[in-house]
Parts: sequence; structure tokens; C-alpha cells
Amino acid sequence: MNSPQPLLSVRDLVVHYGGIEAVKGISFDIGQGECVSLIGANGAGKTTTLKAITGTLPAATVQGTITYANQNISVLPAYSLPSQGLAMVPEGRGVFARMSIKENLLMGAYTRQDHSEIEADIEKWFTIFPRLKERAEQLAGTLSGGEQQMLVMARALMSKPQLLLLDEPSMGLAPIMVEKIFEVIKTIAAQGIAILLVEQNVRQALALTQRAYVMDTGTITLSGLASELLHNPEVIHAYLGG
Repeated sequence: MNSPQPLLSVRDLVVHYGGIEAVKGISFDIGQGECVSLIGANGAGKTTTLKAITGTLPAATVQGTITYANQNISVLPAYSLPSQGLAMVPEGRGVFARMSIKENLLMGAYTRQDHSEIEADIEKWFTIFPRLKERAEQLAGTLSGGEQQMLVMARALMSKPQLLLLDEPSMGLAPIMVEKIFEVIKTIAAQGIAILLVEQNVRQALALTQRAYVMDTGTITLSGLASELLHNPEVIHAYLGG
């Protein structure tokens, strides 16, 4: 079921915070252009897993092998990953509040030198995020929560990633904005960009992605086609209110 030549391969990942083992030896793969979700309850270790992949857990001890595009990225500094084609949209948004929307997007392209293509990509993502285009010169800190979520997604995409990690993109948003965010994620996936989606809205996540892993207290307890997990009695009982 997994891709024979995965874009991302995580093997035997263990994460310790002091004496607490938050992630307990998990392994999973993501193929080129594949859309995969990682679901589970709060505290399951999903965000910790994303941060371990991106090297943004300075207070933790991380063990295991993380291979991206046939390269061991466990030894690389976090700031180098966007230029390798790996970008993350963290939980809680995090815009540059005193910079305009366009300036935020330019920050997403800081590793690039192809200035004409950068401008073309800004227009490309403005087409997909029309709300941002309407407010291009507006300070990012004045945007609504949903608009800020769109901005941080567009900013990450400005690095031209092959793989986009999304951590709880719908958290705290109004239902109409949640629908819009999931439509945008679907559009991004259609561009051939691989996605690893961590999302509390399990039904939406499974409906959107091709495969899924279910995480519980630091371990992966189930995996398979998202369409099958959507009808799995264990998943329904635990996450879908069945």
C-alpha cells in the first residue's frame, strides 16, 4: 500500500521529553504527490511527530531515521528544509503581524533567487487565495483567523515544496472557513504537492486524503486507505461519534 520509493520515510521514531516518551517508535511513509492524514486525539503525539520531522523540537530527544527525497534530514538544521522542498504550516498560524500580506509571501520565498518566478508564484497563489489578493497591502495582523490561515499556507507554498506538512489547519475557524480551507488543501494536492495533514476534524481529513494513520498515545494503532478507515468501527467509535 505504501509507495515503493517514498518521498518521506520515517523509521522507528522515538521522542522523549525528559522522562516522558511522547512518540514510541513509529514508522510511516508518504509517496510523491500523495495526500496522507495523521489522526488521533489530543496528546496522541501528532504535532510532536511533525516537529520531529522538521527538527523543531529543541527541548526533546529524538531518535530514529527520517529520510526525505533519499536524504537523511535528521542531521539537517530546520532552517535548511524549505530549500530542500519540505515546508510546514504549524498549528496556531503565526503570521508576521506587522508586515503586509505580500511581504509575508516574500518571506516564504527567502531561499529563492528566481525573482521573476517569485512574482509569478505570488500571482498564482493569489488566484487560489483571492481573499489575500484583495488585501495584498494589508497588515497580516489585522486579518481574520481564516485569512491568516490562508496566508501561512500560501507563505509556505512560496518555497515551492514537494511536501507540505499541515498541523491543524482548521483549528479555531468558523465552519464556513473550515470548508474553504479544505477546498484549498484539495487544490494544493491537485498541483502534485504531497501533503501530510494533522487534523482534529477526522471526517474531513479522511474524506480529503488517500491514506491515513491513526495515532494513539505515541503509537500508530491503525493505517490504511482513508476511505476504508472512514468506515472502520474503531475509528467511528473513537473519532466520529458512532
